[in-house]
Amino acid sequence: MAYINVNNQQLYYEDHGDKNAPVLLFMHGFLMSSEMFASQVEFFSSYRVITFDARTFGKTKWDGEPFTLYDTVSDCMALLDHLGIEKVILAGMSQGGYAALRVALRFPSRVQGLILISTSAHVDADEVKAGYREVRDTWAEYGLVPQLQENLMTGIIGPKEGNECHWDKWTPSWQGRTANEIFHAMNNLIDRDDILPFLPEIKCPSLIIHGDQDFGVAFEMGEYLYNNLPNAVGFIKVEGGAHGTIMTHAETVNGDLLYHLENHLLPELEKQD
Repeated sequence: MAYINVNNQQLYYEDHGDKNAPVLLFMHGFLMSSEMFASQVEFFSSYRVITFDARTFGKTKWDGEPFTLYDTVSDCMALLDHLGIEKVILAGMSQGGYAALRVALRFPSRVQGLILISTSAHVDADEVKAGYREVRDTWAEYGLVPQLQENLMTGIIGPKEGNECHWDKWTPSWQGRTANEIFHAMNNLIDRDDILPFLPEIKCPSLIIHGDQDFGVAFEMGEYLYNNLPNAVGFIKVEGGAHGTIMTHAETVNGDLLYHLENHLLPELEKQD
């Protein structure tokens, strides 16, 4: 639990587990923070598990300037360099997955494997971007009004019924986000570049996790990754899982993830070595 000064940010990170074990670095989604991976940090204690808070979220102290996913890539690599880690398995949820794919494209020699959770390689359709801009501008003008909060929490976490603990946990954090933070965080997503043509360049083994009730990033986007990444080694379909399935369905996902990690992804890495 520490900060490092990188790229004009004070980046908050946590480094857990066995320092001699394979490294899993988890990157969180929009409106979340590294706290969303608390269950994975505990469950994968026999690995070295690293998390950090992306700009505008969690405990990271953002410099207030516009940023892109490639700034997140730079933050990620600076953290790995700071910790003296040469190779890593990147696990990215939603926004974190967008960044993880770009890390793999920019730094293929550093990324041993990918775990892509509730994410996509596509850019958003124009109507989706328009919806994001409406959310951004509503938040800027009126704040996190109840209807906006309900829509976002339902989309990311799932219906309140059955997910009360997660709604209660994240409400104060979301209410604490400023209009400026949300403006730049959403632009970071809306304006992301098209990397679909470059998917064939990602040769590392990849594992896909997606909930079949994900209305934030459609389930078909996960299927697309599985069918189009050259070395996809597994697909975990989470029945009844919404966008935040890695958190809301952690008890189910963690066991499946461990199985695929140890029986598919790590053996593939051993073959390459």
